[in-house]
Amino acid sequence: MSFAHGPLTGLRVIELGTLIAGPFCGQLMADFGAEVIKVEPPGSGDPMRQWGKRTEDGKPLWWPVIARNKKSVTLDLRQPKGQELLRQLVSQADILIENFRPGTLEKWNLGWDTLSAANPKLIMVRVSGYGQNGPYADQPSFGVIGEAMGGLRYIVGDPAAPPSRVGISIGDTLAATFGCLGALAALNVRHATGRGQVVDSALYEAVLNVMESLIPEYDKTGFIRERNGAILPGIAPSNVYATADGMVLIGANQDGVFARLCKAMGEEALGTCPEYGTHNARGQRQAELDERIERWTRARPTKDVLALMREHGVPAGLIYRAPDMIADPHFQAREAITTVQHPDFGELRMQNVAPKLSGTPGRIRQPSPTLGQHNAEIYGDLLGLDAAALAALGQQGIV
Repeated sequence: MSFAHGPLTGLRVIELGTLIAGPFCGQLMADFGAEVIKVEPPGSGDPMRQWGKRTEDGKPLWWPVIARNKKSVTLDLRQPKGQELLRQLVSQADILIENFRPGTLEKWNLGWDTLSAANPKLIMVRVSGYGQNGPYADQPSFGVIGEAMGGLRYIVGDPAAPPSRVGISIGDTLAATFGCLGALAALNVRHATGRGQVVDSALYEAVLNVMESLIPEYDKTGFIRERNGAILPGIAPSNVYATADGMVLIGANQDGVFARLCKAMGEEALGTCPEYGTHNARGQRQAELDERIERWTRARPTKDVLALMREHGVPAGLIYRAPDMIADPHFQAREAITTVQHPDFGELRMQNVAPKLSGTPGRIRQPSPTLGQHNAEIYGDLLGLDAAALAALGQQGIV
């Protein structure tokens, strides 16, 4: 088998999701070669088609990323004929992704029992706020609610201010990523058993799983993490430091790295002195140590500080924005940002596929689709509907 499109070549995925969590899970699979058929409501499509900042002529710029490499068909899942067409699609698919409120697909006669009966090999990725069971399962949720419930929102921001947003929809994308991971794990089981299963990815649990030792810290010591701005308490030095013309991030909290920082600063003795020479000692004197380092960085231009850090093997860097990323030679060398030929935008730069696989890498094969662009291909070539039947379904508002 050829994996020219990526390591998931040969897998067919039906994406029913809307907004971010379901579609980002589909994006990950599509980026690595899966055929992702995005099912959208006729006429309106996924609301993501309208989200994000727009160009001067009104074209939104989020959709080209989250819908890249996908095919779009329209289908009204509220109508019995639409439900029947979906069951036909599922019978020829490997994975189905959905992120409706639990119970929605069941209401449409498209629940797990029905779909797995049509295709016992089906893997069903269900992304939701609270999961498919439990007392909150049927409550509505968005990523921000999952971020708050999972513990992230409380610890982000300045301690003198209310909890802050991370700045991106991290709860949604984490749940989507865990959903994708679960699907790949389920595929491995299916290779041995021939049967699919449900992947239940809850937003709050995805966030909870990246919260490090937050739970055991409370369980054994009663400690509750608080907002600490740019630092982690007891982890020093690791902070943003002002320079003569800007700012740099320096992370030198490991003993050997801290010793190299001290040498770069011309204060080699600090690296082994009782006040700063150990991890615990630095943590206890975190604020005074940060002040001492910043007195040194403020006296030098950013480029000189970075040069000294690199010379002495100390992790340091700038706080990047989009123009910094595009101009950076490392981004360029690794093609972390790529240019896609898009029918609406011409040359459009966006983040490339990650992670990089040495033998069967993923890639951006095609731009985001127009609404229903692949109706004829999927309903005609895959399901065998002729042009007249497809036209009739369109007149009925089913596709």
